[in-house]
Amino acid sequence: MPKQFRELGGTPMLLHALRPFLAHPDVAHTVIVLPRDLAAKPPGWLAAHLGGTLTVVPGGEERSDSVAQGLVALPAALGIVLVHDAARPLVDRSLIDRVLAAARVGEGAVPALPLRDTLKEARPAASAEEHDLRVARTLPRDRLWGAQTPQGFPRAVLEEALARARREGLQVTDDAMAVELLGVPVRLVAGSARNFKVTTEEDLHLAERLL
Repeated sequence: MPKQFRELGGTPMLLHALRPFLAHPDVAHTVIVLPRDLAAKPPGWLAAHLGGTLTVVPGGEERSDSVAQGLVALPAALGIVLVHDAARPLVDRSLIDRVLAAARVGEGAVPALPLRDTLKEARPAASAEEHDLRVARTLPRDRLWGAQTPQGFPRAVLEEALARARREGLQVTDDAMAVELLGVPVRLVAGSARNFKVTTEEDLHLAERLL
């Protein structure tokens, strides 16, 4: 089972992530990108919500391919797009508002939080069996931020950035990186500590408690 289908308080994580966008007055259409087999036959709890302004499409091999598939499915008239990870179920309207406001002036927008922990870079392991890692150096954190989603962009900018990344074989870890490589400014806006990505079982339990 995809982790985004795991339940939080009796409701699949994906629905928790979707609802703030479906309820937002400035979000005109929402596209869910799923693995091909799930897109062809969505679970009943998701199929019940589809139609009108909510659609499902199959994704691609890489994240950027999946985002591109989602863009194709959006109505042509929409000029601003938001890309959100379904594994972030605690996004709220105020965060969406901040991202939209920045994207509307023609820039990319990424919600982020300044890093609090001291960052250590590890020396490369001498072999695959070596688990005793040692510190290579301590990294300054004064200008480092942890990126979240939703990330917002003028649609034409994101489409061009993703097309260039695919054409040139660029490896991008999020959509903002593709836009940065295009030379378009990307603004950091205030993120939320609640808007964390559910990755481990501990994250799942924390999200459920917060909900």
